[in-house]
Amino acid sequence: MDYKKRYEEWLTSACISDDIKEELKTISGDEKEIMERFHKNLEFGTGGMRGIMGAGTNRMNKHIISKATQGLANFIEKNAEGEKSCVIAHDSRNNSRYFTEISARVLAASGIKTYIFDDLRPTPELSFAVRELGADAGIVITASHNPPEYNGYKTYWNYGCQMLPEMAEDLIGEIDKIDFKDITTMDLEEAVESGMIVELDKSMDDKFIAAVLENTLSEDIYKDIKIVYTPLHGAGNMLVRRTLDERGFTGVSLVEEQTVPDPNFSTVNYPNPEDEKAFELAYKKASEVDADIIIANDPDCDRVGMSVKNRQGEYVLLSGNQVGALMMDYILSRMKENGTMPENPLVIKTIVTSELGRAVAEYHGAECMDTLTGFKFIGEKIEEYEKSGEKKYVFGFEESIGYLIGTLARDKDAVTASMIACEMAAYYKKRGSNVLDELERLYRTHGYFKEGLKSITMEGMEGSRKILEIMNWFRNTEIDSIGELKIASTSDYSTSVRKLADGSEEKIELPKSNVLKYVLEDGSWFVLRPSGTEPKIKIYSSVVDGDRVASENKFNEITEYVYGLIDRV
Repeated sequence: MDYKKRYEEWLTSACISDDIKEELKTISGDEKEIMERFHKNLEFGTGGMRGIMGAGTNRMNKHIISKATQGLANFIEKNAEGEKSCVIAHDSRNNSRYFTEISARVLAASGIKTYIFDDLRPTPELSFAVRELGADAGIVITASHNPPEYNGYKTYWNYGCQMLPEMAEDLIGEIDKIDFKDITTMDLEEAVESGMIVELDKSMDDKFIAAVLENTLSEDIYKDIKIVYTPLHGAGNMLVRRTLDERGFTGVSLVEEQTVPDPNFSTVNYPNPEDEKAFELAYKKASEVDADIIIANDPDCDRVGMSVKNRQGEYVLLSGNQVGALMMDYILSRMKENGTMPENPLVIKTIVTSELGRAVAEYHGAECMDTLTGFKFIGEKIEEYEKSGEKKYVFGFEESIGYLIGTLARDKDAVTASMIACEMAAYYKKRGSNVLDELERLYRTHGYFKEGLKSITMEGMEGSRKILEIMNWFRNTEIDSIGELKIASTSDYSTSVRKLADGSEEKIELPKSNVLKYVLEDGSWFVLRPSGTEPKIKIYSSVVDGDRVASENKFNEITEYVYGLIDRV
């Protein structure tokens, strides 16, 4: 349907609320804005549905939320048995509570009992609560680390994991069938009184924290270690602070300005703990208290950024690849030491995550498995092996600072990861070492790995077209080498085919995805992948060499060459 026609339909439809119509009237005559809002429907990607809030089919608003939830309600009816139920959690963003209540009212009207938290809660607690309550599905209203104008909608199934592609496609099919006139809602007060909407009390927090603390690995640590913590105005504040307190850490200092939930994230330009700019106030506090470690969560508290003090007193922000390898080494070492290493231990990472993780895992006798990008694929494998007993999951991580220790959740868990980060730092301090010393030990043992990610933002219809053009160019262009290094294999995950340098082919045993991965003859690699949640194309790069300088030089040469190819398109 033409975007202009969609726009006119929303203006005249009896199903569209007056406030939404009034907003649409303000863009009358603005052809570009109308096109951006109506040229497509918001899509489910690797992290569900996420977009700018506002009126339109390509925006997050109450009608789009209601339609998605009605589709989910119908999906639950078709795929679940007995009394149907769903759990909803939300972060601190604008409209998050409002969208939560709208979703709950739609589910209640469809006869699906809905549990909602009394206030914002971390995403991993939602994953935990779905399984704890035996619910059929879960929803998290969040846009993670996106700018303040965004919000999002993530769906989970009964084992606490985000919906996988095949299931998500079925859900999208149900959503696409929905006309706005098909949506039914129940009055909030009536739904609460009838028991169709149930507010969860603090007992769920108690159960979740107890499960988090079960992942403790060592009591022989320096519990007075100085920690600075910031939730970046998000959902992690209450539970991370409580976890660190119950774990016995006595030296926790807060970035007070950022403990208050703030939908506009007024103290940071971008609430992403991968970005060192988000640590500005935390670094100020760390200098005041001479902190050993700084931890920061994103707004829905499924990711944790970590910065540590070096021996010169400077703070160094670690990448997700570095923290993941360090945590894996710490966890597997302590399990060996404690005699708790399971048979057939398994760690899982994604195809864009550093091979340092594999080297560390294999060094400790654990298998390392790759999945596609998106933690739902790690959650899928956890569930699979928990049922079969063939392997025992221990740890999973991805380069974008997401980690899952143990199996209390089926998604990234920054509450447990924050605790383990502090425990790890405290363990090494007790022994006269520190996190950076241990990272250097890993490099000396396994090679100096250097990774990077470049995200190119390409917004709107033109941006989508350009991203497609770049991916098609690489798919259709024979690339034999990057600089002086020959390409050993080219993997196209959209066709599940890996082409080797000798002309032979291998089948990729992973779900299909719009990803290209090039592995060079020395083990270096780069990946092109359109983001599933943001208007970006992402270029991941990784190299390894025998010393730090050689690794840095090789990384620069390869990335400059690849970026130059992209500039040609």
